[in-house]
Order: sequence, then structure tokens, then C-alpha cells
Amino acid sequence: MTLFVDMDEVIADTYQAHIDLYNNKYNANLKKEDCLGSEVWQMVPKEHQHYVRNHANERGFFIDLKVIKDSQEVLRALQDKYEVYIASAAMQFKTSLEEKADWLDAHFPFIPWQNRILCGHKHILKGDILIDDRSYNLEAFDGRGIQFSSPHNAHTQGFDRADTWEAIAKMLL
Repeated sequence: MTLFVDMDEVIADTYQAHIDLYNNKYNANLKKEDCLGSEVWQMVPKEHQHYVRNHANERGFFIDLKVIKDSQEVLRALQDKYEVYIASAAMQFKTSLEEKADWLDAHFPFIPWQNRILCGHKHILKGDILIDDRSYNLEAFDGRGIQFSSPHNAHTQGFDRADTWEAIAKMLL
């Protein structure tokens, strides 16, 4: 069986990176819990929204992301049962393609470059399971969708949901 795994908000913590950059620049105290059901940029004053929305266009944003807890160990185990691919929309931000490839080399070297799909739209993916935080990617996927919890999708329904990588392990291993 073929398993596709998204990067941002599934194995790489972009949401917290946005919060950290915002808090550092504006000496703020925004937390993930404050953002349930929203994007980070929607939770900051209007005059700061452009700054937050532009993070992903800044060189270095994707290379320093923290790894989401337990994702490395569970993905390594999933490789024994599935053909695992990382599928990330890396074409949206001009520096993300190279930085995402380097980030995967550093944190997931056991997933070979041949199993990395850095693309635009994910509706082209053909396989059995997609783990993603974005409902529009799951809706377009012709297989089983598992929504990985992130503050922005806290109120989304209609898919199997996993809050942690331990939950993924229980579902798929």
C-alpha cells in the first residue's frame, strides 16, 4: 500500500514557527491554544498580518523548522508496512523547494529522495492513504484521508483524525 505524508504541520512544525517569529518581533505572547480554528495571521493585529503571511517567503524559514514529536520513529516503522512518500506543496513559496529537501535530508534521511514528491497541487497523488493537515488536500485525494490535527483545522470534520504520531501508529501499524 502507498502512504503519502504531508510535511508542513504533519512532520514539520510550521505553525509554531510562525508564532515564534511573530512573538519575537512584536514581543507578544501568542500561543497555539489562542488560534484554534484560525491561521496564525488571522490572530494578529491587522498591521502585523502581512509580516506573518510573508514568513514562508523568507529564506531560511523552512530549514529551521522543528520536527513534530514522534514523527521520525513512526515513519521509520511505517516503512516496513507501506511504501512511504513525503508529499509537500513545495512550489508555493520560492525558497521552500530547496529548503524542504535539505530539511528532509537532515531529519528524515531514511526516506530516499526518490520517495519525496515536492509538488504543487496534491490532487495528482494516486495511492491508498494521505496524512495531511489541510482538508482541501484530503477532499481531492481518492483514497483514505487522515487529517493531522493543527490549530487551524480544530473545527474541521469529515475525516479520520490523528492528534499525534502515536495515534497514527495505532491506526496504521
